[in-house]
Amino acid sequence: MTSVTSVTVRVPLTIRHRGGRKMIISPDGVAIVPGGRTPADIAITRGDPALVKALARAFRWKRMLDDGRYGSVSELAAAEKVDRGYIGSFLRLTLLAPDIVEAVLDGRMPDGVGLPRLLKPWPGEWEAQRQLLAI
Repeated sequence: MTSVTSVTVRVPLTIRHRGGRKMIISPDGVAIVPGGRTPADIAITRGDPALVKALARAFRWKRMLDDGRYGSVSELAAAEKVDRGYIGSFLRLTLLAPDIVEAVLDGRMPDGVGLPRLLKPWPGEWEAQRQLLAI
């Protein structure tokens, strides 16, 4: 007679989504990326991916306008196939205080401050922005 035994192995790990990619964080803090890549092979930001993407898009559009590639927001909107108001709300992100932009990229934004909040009207003065966002 043979007896069947089973062994259960538990490995404490965390799975995190970073920019649409999954990373496994081992108990000792080492990151493992599925697919045989190392974390150094991919760009990692601690910031909210939606906020980081919105900032990148806003600064890209601003650069296109500044370089004269498009003469107006309306031309840019037509080329990007988005609404003019959508571009306008994103372009306001380029007026954020530099330390707020850094906080977004570093993932240091207070709870409840996400893309919908940053797309709402806010003051142009940097100190007033800091106070409003509690940074």
